[in-house]
Amino acid sequence: MKTPIPLESASAFIDAKIKELGDWRGKTLARVREIVHEADPEIVEEWKWVKATSPGTPVWSRGGIVCTGETYKNAVKMTFAKGAALKDPSGLFNSSLEGNVRRAIDIHEGEKVDEAALKELIRAAVALNLKGKYKPKSKPKSKPKPRRASSKRAK
Repeated sequence: MKTPIPLESASAFIDAKIKELGDWRGKTLARVREIVHEADPEIVEEWKWVKATSPGTPVWSRGGIVCTGETYKNAVKMTFAKGAALKDPSGLFNSSLEGNVRRAIDIHEGEKVDEAALKELIRAAVALNLKGKYKPKSKPKSKPKPRRASSKRAK
């Protein structure tokens, strides 16, 4: 069984990742992190999916995963866990568009992200998570209607 990384340590892992990158990807990940917290100060930082082949991934959650911040050679990728269910009027999603659940934003070197639109997307993801967490109790189902006798008669 995996032991969760304490919240303080998760933030320290993200700090270390940003410092380790030391290039445009580190600066971009740091800015993405700031935008996430500006959009919703109650979002929690996590560090997930640590394994022998991967040091782990920064994750921002509130009521469930909101998004991740992965770094690749040519992009910083923000993957929204329930992105397919979110409206994206500004067209920020530009990756993982074929999936049924997730959507992502790939940010390449020198690209500017519409920060206001990104904050709205983050807030919408949080609202979707919280809506799913606090579902009102459903009404009891009514009894099934009795079946009618077949109108066909035996001959």
